Amino acid sequence: MAGSRGNARGSDRGDDKGATAQLRELRELVVAYAKQETVEPVKRLGRFLAYGTAGAALAGIGVVLLSLAGLRALQTETGGTFDGNWSWVPYGLALLASGTVTALAGRAVASPRRRGDHARRGP
Repeated sequence: MAGSRGNARGSDRGDDKGATAQLRELRELVVAYAKQETVEPVKRLGRFLAYGTAGAALAGIGVVLLSLAGLRALQTETGGTFDGNWSWVPYGLALLASGTVTALAGRAVASPRRRGDHARRGP
């Protein structure tokens, strides 16, 4: 009988080690899940914001340079058409063109039916 008690105590210790291992595994699983559900989305959001900000800055620089190129072309290639009291017209046309591009871009961003939205929403 003493032998059976010794086995019972030994198996209790094995259960303790098993419970400790299970608790350790549970902790690791919870930590991995928390990282997956919090850290990874934040990293993706950071990348999204970085690329979006860089793209917006480059697009803005491009629009400004195109506007200046259009202004310069109107000033030099139209001969004497915009001399004297009409010297403001190239500036107004360049401003109108820039405003139109900005309005079209804002309308495209605010549009409720953008491509790809239906694919992200799910069933």
